[in-house]
Amino acid sequence: MCGRYLLTLPPEVMRQIFRYREMPNFPQRYNVAPTQPIPVVIALPGGERSFRLMRWGLLPSWVKDPKGFPLLINARSEQAATKPAFRAAMRRRRCLIPADGFYEWQRAPNGKKQPFFVRRADEGPMTFAGIWETYSDPEGGEIDTAAILTTDANATLAPIHDRMPVILDDADYDRWLDVDHTTPDDLRDLMRPAEDNAVIAYPVSTRVNRVANDDPGLLEPLAETTTPAGLTEPGKPKRAKPKPDQDQLKLF
Repeated sequence: MCGRYLLTLPPEVMRQIFRYREMPNFPQRYNVAPTQPIPVVIALPGGERSFRLMRWGLLPSWVKDPKGFPLLINARSEQAATKPAFRAAMRRRRCLIPADGFYEWQRAPNGKKQPFFVRRADEGPMTFAGIWETYSDPEGGEIDTAAILTTDANATLAPIHDRMPVILDDADYDRWLDVDHTTPDDLRDLMRPAEDNAVIAYPVSTRVNRVANDDPGLLEPLAETTTPAGLTEPGKPKRAKPKPDQDQLKLF
């Protein structure tokens, strides 16, 4: 599962990595949450890539009342090609979702949940496999929405949670985006856990539980002296907490 993640790559670096024409300006985010706008890369007809901002939480086109529909931030890759909510997007609207890492929560025997930060071992950017849909409301308004595909956790993350995002290598971007020449069956080899040594995870403050906390301090590892097993709840840090970019959050 993936319920929070971060993206701090500068826009010009993003443009270089994903090779789209647009030069959007978006803020660094350390605690991206469901229903917020997220940067997404799609392929246009002909193969050219394009940048989009989409709501995190997929809405199938056939939904009549979004308020009564579950929030679909993740899609199980093993079932996405057959589930009614995902199958059309899986076949025709696949996307790349850039990230620097993500957060996952481990449930302790006492019922408390300890957040962990997960990043690539080489500290490079991550790219999640995603799907997207454009939802049209009864009044004629449209909104682009997206979800992250998940798979079984690798050995590194299995002690924390049983699922993890599908993380794509840059060599696989074109295959994933090429909906004209590849089917979901053709891509099964991509929908696998990351190599065990490809990612690392360490416990971080429960400050990440609050969406309003969106600052670099969320990535600071907990001291071993205060978290012997990575499961005890840390105290509140004293660092200042900058306000999130309100213009960004008002896009949807």
